[in-house]
Amino acid sequence: MTRVASETSITPKRAGLVLTALILAAIVANLNLSVANVALPDIGKAFATGQTQLNLVAIGCTLGLAMSVLYLGALGDRYGRKRMLLLGMFLTLPASAISAWAPTAEVLIGGRIFTGIAAGLAYPTTLALITALWGPGRARVRAIALWSGLSGGGAIIGPVIAGALLESFWWGGVFLIAVPPAIVAFILVLAVVPGHVNESTKPVDNLSGVMSVVMIGTLVLGISTIAAPGAAGIALGLIGVAIVVGALFIVRQGRVANPLYDLVYARRTIFWVAAVSGMIIFGSMMGSLFIGQQFMQNVLDYSTFEAGIAVIPMAVFMIVFSPISGRLILSIGSRSTLLLGFASVIPGFIVMLVAWREGTAYWVVGLAYALVGIGAGLALTPASRALTSSVPVKRVGMASATTDLQRDLGGAVMQAFLGSLLTAGYAASLIRSIGASSEAQSISQQTEAALSLSYSSAVAQATQYPQYSSEIIEAARQAFLSGANWAYLAAIVVSLVGALLVWKFYPGKQDEINLLGQYAEADAKVSDESANN
Repeated sequence: MTRVASETSITPKRAGLVLTALILAAIVANLNLSVANVALPDIGKAFATGQTQLNLVAIGCTLGLAMSVLYLGALGDRYGRKRMLLLGMFLTLPASAISAWAPTAEVLIGGRIFTGIAAGLAYPTTLALITALWGPGRARVRAIALWSGLSGGGAIIGPVIAGALLESFWWGGVFLIAVPPAIVAFILVLAVVPGHVNESTKPVDNLSGVMSVVMIGTLVLGISTIAAPGAAGIALGLIGVAIVVGALFIVRQGRVANPLYDLVYARRTIFWVAAVSGMIIFGSMMGSLFIGQQFMQNVLDYSTFEAGIAVIPMAVFMIVFSPISGRLILSIGSRSTLLLGFASVIPGFIVMLVAWREGTAYWVVGLAYALVGIGAGLALTPASRALTSSVPVKRVGMASATTDLQRDLGGAVMQAFLGSLLTAGYAASLIRSIGASSEAQSISQQTEAALSLSYSSAVAQATQYPQYSSEIIEAARQAFLSGANWAYLAAIVVSLVGALLVWKFYPGKQDEINLLGQYAEADAKVSDESANN
């Protein structure tokens, strides 16, 4: 380790190469989160799936990552973060292959979840290693800003590459995009990342790990399927399981000697407010990509390539504003920077709600994505930095896992929530259109069910009834817009709640510095007492 005196911060040897390796590994994980979005219309046609199955394909990777990240982050703290990182990059290869050549929608969903678990092995260790290798100071803030912007940008660049591939290849090709960078990341991590840095020697609470997987998995699946025809009972049962297991998980964390998720740290104001706000911001970004890709292809008739490159403003502005966010944290504090992020995301969704219609010009689409990208670039760095700064270095795996959880659980829950609203709004609008049609009496229940299943299913029905094709497709478009508007409105409300939480509870700049100092003193005291005992 070498000390950089001018920054009063510690950096690792070959810091540039180490950071490059960690960011590339994080990009691999984030690429896989969003590559399915641009392929959803093609997947819907290939498997004749309903909107709920498309939702699960879209969030499968995010779900696998979200439900495994706490447990795998703790295992990395104990058994070696570099080892977990390498295993995650390696398993990305078979997971990607299963998704690419899936013979059914169910296998594809399983492959996507497997891909997310591979990401869960790798992703939490990237930020944990940055926090362990870079000491407190400007160098760490800059490293986290680069990690946040570039790795988050991977989730946005994914649809761009996928859209280009779909012009020449089948839908499965999008799931192979992360394979080349995963191979490069594996080699680079193996060569330059230190093997063991400030890892824990305490045993991992495996029961709590399993409980966290069940809790998050059932919650997301329940939210995702609640709007599916005839699935409300099962969905509510899954959500009930999540609530019960979640309550037991919290009780257990307060009782075990070495909790998987230490509530002492989780209760800290800086920690929980940052976690919630990051969850909302990243979830909103992923939700906008999920719905936007379908909107552009289903309503605006964009090709897959056009729909992919349409999100470039989000990636560009997120990457540009992430380092700006790092400087703003140092000058005006995390609270003000987080609020600026929300102040950009909310108008982005307002543009979607008010102006995204049939015939919408691209500049309106690009404006909405640019606003969301600016907001994510501004908000995700302070959220990540607050989490990792408010815990001792031996618990950065937990903080890093929470950073990943805020993104991935936020992404999974928001996509599941917005997807369910889209499904419900689409079905309700299309059924109203059918009821108002002069041909309503001649439409069978089976045909009505197929039409209201998803936009792709309605298009398939339109090919069977060419005399009504234009009417069916137009009704499906209007129904999609209706469901999408439900989702946009919900995203605005959730983002407003997030901004209110930050404004009300997150401390200002000097108070944050003082509070972080108090946390450090308390942690040092506990560490000294443990050493003496």
